[in-house]
Amino acid sequence: MKQDDVLIRIRTMYPTFSKGQKLLADYITDHYDKAVYLTAAKLGSVVGVSESTVVRFASELGYDGYPGLQRAISEIIRTRLTTLQKMEVSRSRMDENHPMISIMNDDIANIKETMSLLDEDTLKKSADMILKAKTVYVLGVRSSAPLAFFLGYYLNFLLDDVHQISTNTFSETFEQMMKVSPQDCVIGISFPRYSKRTVKAMEFAKNRQASVIAVTDSDQSPIAACADCVLKAYTDMASMVDSLVGPMSLLNALLVLLSEKRTEVVEQRFDLLEEIWKDYDVYETMTEDQDSNKVVLS
Repeated sequence: MKQDDVLIRIRTMYPTFSKGQKLLADYITDHYDKAVYLTAAKLGSVVGVSESTVVRFASELGYDGYPGLQRAISEIIRTRLTTLQKMEVSRSRMDENHPMISIMNDDIANIKETMSLLDEDTLKKSADMILKAKTVYVLGVRSSAPLAFFLGYYLNFLLDDVHQISTNTFSETFEQMMKVSPQDCVIGISFPRYSKRTVKAMEFAKNRQASVIAVTDSDQSPIAACADCVLKAYTDMASMVDSLVGPMSLLNALLVLLSEKRTEVVEQRFDLLEEIWKDYDVYETMTEDQDSNKVVLS
C-alpha cells in the first residue's frame, strides 16, 4: 500500500464503515498530525470508541494491526505537513526538560530506520554504475543541497569527472546538464517535501538515457520513478530543521564502498594531496611547547 493510500482507502471505504469506524475515519482524516502519536487506547478514548474497535479498524483498512496504520499515517506527516505544522508536531513530542536529548534520540532513530531500509545489493549496484560512468552529475537543492555538496566533494577525490550542479533556477539546472549522455550517471537527492527542480532534472537525465540514482526516502518518492537504483534513507522531519543524519550515513557508506573499489587510485591521490597540503601550508599543525608542556597551534 502506497504512503498516501491510507486517506484514499478511508474515503473509498467510508460508506461501509460502522458508526464507530466513521468517527475514527473522520478524526484521522482531519487530525492525522495528532493521531499518529496516539496509542490505540488513547485514540479510542479521544474518539469515543473502544481500543478493540481501533484495532479492528486498522485491520479493516488492510494494515497489520494498529502499528501498521500508524506507520502509514507517519508517511503522510513527513510528506504533507507545512513547516509550521511540523513545528507544532515537534513541540508536542519534545521533552521540555531535555530538548537536546529528545532531538538526539530522534536522530539515532533515523539512523536505525535507515539501516533497516538499506539494500546492500542496490548499494553495490549504485557504486558500480558510478565507477563505470564517464561523468557523474550530483544534484540536490534546498535542504538536500548540503548532502549533494558533501557527496560531490568526496567524489572529486575518487573520480576523474564530477559535476556538482549548483543553481538557483530551473533553466540553469538544465544548462549545466545539457551534455548528459548515456555514458554518464546522474545522482539526484531529494526528501520530503520533494523539490520539483530535482524531479524534472531526474526526468531529463532519464530521457537522455543516463544511468540515474535516486537518494530519497521511499520507492514512492517522485524521483524514484525514473531511477535505475533507489538508495533509501529515513528522515523524520517533524520540525523546521530537516534531520539529515540518515541520508548522511547512507552517503558515507556509499563513499566508503567506492573508495574500497578504487583503493590503489585513492592511495596515490591522497599521497599527492598530502604533499600539496604540506607544501602550501593548507592545514594547521599541532606542536608541543617543550618549555611549558602545553600543546599550541603553530
